[in-house]
Formats: sequence, C-alpha cells, structure tokens
Amino acid sequence: MKVHEYQAKEILRGFGVPVPEGHAARTSLAAVEGAEAIGGTLWVVKSQIHAGGRGKGRFVGQVSDATLTMASTGGETSEGQGGVRLARTLDEVREHAGQMLGETLVTKQTGIGGQAVRTVYVESGCRIARELYLGLLLDRSTNRVLVMASTEGGMDIEDVAEEDPDAIKKVTVDPGLGLVPYQARKLAFALGMKGREVRSASQFLLAVYEAYMGTDCSMLEINPMVVTEDGDVMALDAKMTFDDNALFRHTEIENLRDEHEEDASELEAQKWNLSYVKLDGNIGCMVNG
Repeated sequence: MKVHEYQAKEILRGFGVPVPEGHAARTSLAAVEGAEAIGGTLWVVKSQIHAGGRGKGRFVGQVSDATLTMASTGGETSEGQGGVRLARTLDEVREHAGQMLGETLVTKQTGIGGQAVRTVYVESGCRIARELYLGLLLDRSTNRVLVMASTEGGMDIEDVAEEDPDAIKKVTVDPGLGLVPYQARKLAFALGMKGREVRSASQFLLAVYEAYMGTDCSMLEINPMVVTEDGDVMALDAKMTFDDNALFRHTEIENLRDEHEEDASELEAQKWNLSYVKLDGNIGCMVNG
C-alpha cells in the first residue's frame, strides 16, 4: 500500500523526522489558506498522486500531445509547467492550485494515461544548499534492511545506479541492533558532510530508520533529502510503501488508503483475499492469498 507525499510526511513528522511545514488542499481557496497559515513569501505547490517525476510531468489539455509523450517516457520538455511549482505570491498559489486540481498529470511513472490530481500540497520554501538521495528497503538476499544514500539527489536511483554506481553508498542494518549512530555518521561522511551537517544528518537518519521499522514499511524513499544553508537536514519529498500483510497492526495507516490511486483489479482481488498479478496484454493471474 502506498500513501501520498503529504501523508508520508505527517507519518515521518511523528517520528521526529524534520520536514517543511505544509498543508493539503482540495480547492484553490484551501491552498491559499494553507499558504497564509504557513506564512513567508515562498511556497511550493505540489500535485499529489502516487507517482514520481511530478516536477517534470505535464497536464493533459495544457500542452501538446508530443510534450505529453515526452513526459510519459521521462524525456526533457520545455513546454508548459509541471506538477510541482514555486509560488511567490498568494495569487500564484491560487493560480497553480487551480491549474492542477481536477486535471490529469502525466509523468514517467504514470504512462501516457496519467493520473487525476485530487489534492495539492502547499509547503513552505526553504534555502537549499545541497540535494541528496536516501532510500530504505528490505534486501531479500540478506533479509536485512538496506540503507542507500547518494549525492545525486533529485535523480531516479535506477539512473544513478546505471550511470555512476559508485555514487550510491550502502549500509546493511543488523536486525538485532538496528541502525546504530556510527553507521549514520559513516553515511554522512560518505556524502561529504562536515561539522553541524554530520550531527543533523545522523539524527535524521536514525529517525527515518525508526519510522521505517515502526510502521512496517517495505520501502521508504526521500528524494531529495536536502541540506539547508543553515546546515540542517530535512525531507523535501517522501514516498512510503507499506507491507499489506502488516496493515492489521496499523489501522491509522490503512485508513490513509486512496482507492482512486490504485488499480481497480487489485482492489477487487483484495476483497476476495486474492493476490493479483497484472501481466502484459489482456491476461491476469489471481492466486489464493
């Protein structure tokens, strides 16, 4: 099960992970009210869908078909605006939210069909010094949690692994000990951090690990994880996927499910306790759960 960015950040906040202040909104008026509550003069308006590449995505009806095709394949496009936009005035917040809500966003991960945007997230801007990548997942070859970090924040980790595998720093966590401080510091140093940044990153990493384990997460990705100009480390984006078999322990997370974002066939299979595997073409396979 996946959750939206704003939901993932609320979960992370509960474990002490630093995230920018933000408010979810389903209308342009609510988006403006959220920006007013945050204060300041810089906000980010983000489309909320269960797919990555939102910043480079494009909206159906707002750009040409050729641009939509480029967006769905991950190509660089210059026409139109994406699903993540900066706003420097409340009027811009209203305008961006109005152009996103109710529209279909096409990204590399949605394919050409795209996904409808029903919620936007208005977040405070921050002064970014560096963008980094952080990911936690279960390594089934060792049955241990693998923590991956990279200086290539903002890029898909698959692309980094293909183009520069040495840029990915990895730590395997002993399940009996958990992520320990020296491992967190090791990752921070490997990412080129010094002084205050190391202390901030170590606390950040330990808190993220606690969030991963405490929610029975199967994948947690923070891309980008940023270092601010003040030397603080925070999550600027967040994706969380949870083990369906453990959701009975986390009803508060299961209640966050957005069925609009899930495959109708998978939802139907879940009602009958079946595992649905979608195959190419028009054939699928259902297996007793």
